[in-house]
Amino acid sequence: MGANRRQFEPIAKCRVDGRGNQTVAADLDGTLLRSSSAFPYYMLVALEAGSVIRALILLASVPFVYLIYLFLSETVAIQTLIFIAFAGLKVRDIELVSRSVLPKFYAEDVHPESWRVFNSFGKRYIVTASPRIMVEHFAKSFLGADKVLGTELQVLKSGRATGFVKSPGVLVGELKKSAIVYELGPNSPDLGIGDRESDFEFMSFCKEGFMVPKTKVEPLPRNKLLSPVIFHEGRLVQRPTPLVALVTFLWMPIGIFLSFLRVYLNILPPEKIVRYNYMILGIKLIVKGNPPPPPRPGHGGVLFVCNHRTILDPVVTAVALGRKISCVTYSISKFSEMISPIKAVALSREREKDAANIKRLLEEGDLVICPEGTTCREQFLLRFSALFAELSDRIVPVAINTKQSVFYGTTTRGYKVLDPYFVFMNPRPTYEITFLNQLPPELTVAGGKSSIEVANYIQRVLAGTLGFECTNLTRRDKYAMMAGTDGLVKSNSDKEINNKQK
Repeated sequence: MGANRRQFEPIAKCRVDGRGNQTVAADLDGTLLRSSSAFPYYMLVALEAGSVIRALILLASVPFVYLIYLFLSETVAIQTLIFIAFAGLKVRDIELVSRSVLPKFYAEDVHPESWRVFNSFGKRYIVTASPRIMVEHFAKSFLGADKVLGTELQVLKSGRATGFVKSPGVLVGELKKSAIVYELGPNSPDLGIGDRESDFEFMSFCKEGFMVPKTKVEPLPRNKLLSPVIFHEGRLVQRPTPLVALVTFLWMPIGIFLSFLRVYLNILPPEKIVRYNYMILGIKLIVKGNPPPPPRPGHGGVLFVCNHRTILDPVVTAVALGRKISCVTYSISKFSEMISPIKAVALSREREKDAANIKRLLEEGDLVICPEGTTCREQFLLRFSALFAELSDRIVPVAINTKQSVFYGTTTRGYKVLDPYFVFMNPRPTYEITFLNQLPPELTVAGGKSSIEVANYIQRVLAGTLGFECTNLTRRDKYAMMAGTDGLVKSNSDKEINNKQK
């Protein structure tokens, strides 16, 4: 009872100088994060590691869980969310979602005052009622936490979560204090930060305690965190609060109908007609710059070098040009290839074979290539493969930017065949295509530059046009982080060889 009577100063009054050798223990939701509700993160796990049905059940449970929280127990309310979101899921899938989906949404909700204080300490602990597996990657990679003390899930020998939690249970109230005592022993943290009455127990154990008031503040800019969020996964653009999740699910049938219209009504018509179809169907296409004219008969085509935002980049580039072009891609399903309104050729990742295919396509006409080899949602450009620079001196850089308000049209773990449909499920998908000037001869391989110098130059030019940042990251880096794979798509012959070896 004494702990509950103790008064704590607001976090704004906490000094940060001389804290480098001290220890801090902080709550997560409502403390280091602005929102006190962890529901959006349970929703993301339910949807991305589970299914739409599981997510709908979780959404339907919100009134019931809220009443439990108000009139029965915070612990029971959290246990209910954990059971619905996690029961039966593979732990590996939960870990992948925690690593690839959640950090983006966590990073957009960091409390600036709490971060100012937390970041000034040399030793940092986070104590939270949320499952440790759900928050640990973000807490350590982006907030610099040394240890996360969170609720532990029960896991079967099969590697699936039961939906229940290990003893001592959900870390609320006295259990938060017990977790800190177990971890640090009698050496209490120098500072405790919380936002609600159930945090008072562990805050009172600390030498100092400060409260985060429930006032509206702007989130910390993401570039102020310890690491930038470059890659992230998941289909949802907005943080799925109960209201946002409800609106999203209500929009889905309309979005699916719209996406089918937008895909299939634009397969057969000429690109100049498709441009008008886009206007009628609510697709916003902004075209800037002066694209080169169509190639003359007997002359090779232009190589359009684009950054990669969605699977539709080459198709929309063709619409912006108002003429048919070809494209090469690192992975495309047979179905997507069949319904593509432009010629799409899959690369094999065998250098000589791919070079021959690209040269052949350039002899036939204009060609689009995305040398990043994979999409990037954030304002970064991945390293450009230099192969294209060896195959043509008629190179036109094309800067592509997109705006998707509800659904992302890219995935590493999901079904890629659905990517174009998710792009067009947005109420008003927006594409901005900027055609830059053709590379002068002195900046090409024929002019004495190496292919790597040409590729790096184009990457810098596109980044400058878009206001993006260049990186040395590759497709392999992205897939290793997002899906735990190397990002390679095996051909049918590769699969047959593997099957024979087995």
